[in-house]
Amino acid sequence: MPSLILLMIAGAAVAAWWNASRAAAERAEALGRDACAAADVQWLDQSVHAAGLRLYRREDGWLGLERSFRFDYSYDGYDRHHGRMVLRGDRLVGFVGPSRGARD
Repeated sequence: MPSLILLMIAGAAVAAWWNASRAAAERAEALGRDACAAADVQWLDQSVHAAGLRLYRREDGWLGLERSFRFDYSYDGYDRHHGRMVLRGDRLVGFVGPSRGARD
């Protein structure tokens, strides 16, 4: 009986982890799409890719997860540039990518 309870707890933890990861990826996708639209560039592949995961100390003293994502964009449809963003929870804390008027 105790092993069944432990198995259920482990399953719930995995489901919560997966749900949080998907939510962060969806938030990063929306941010990347909006940044490309604001800079008037083409967002390539219509997706973001997880690039890193690390622990950080939140303001309340607890540990949190910092997730990095990368995405690709193009100014003219022939070139390809890489963008990167860092999320702490659902808050954007770092961004490298297209900006208005920054065409090469």
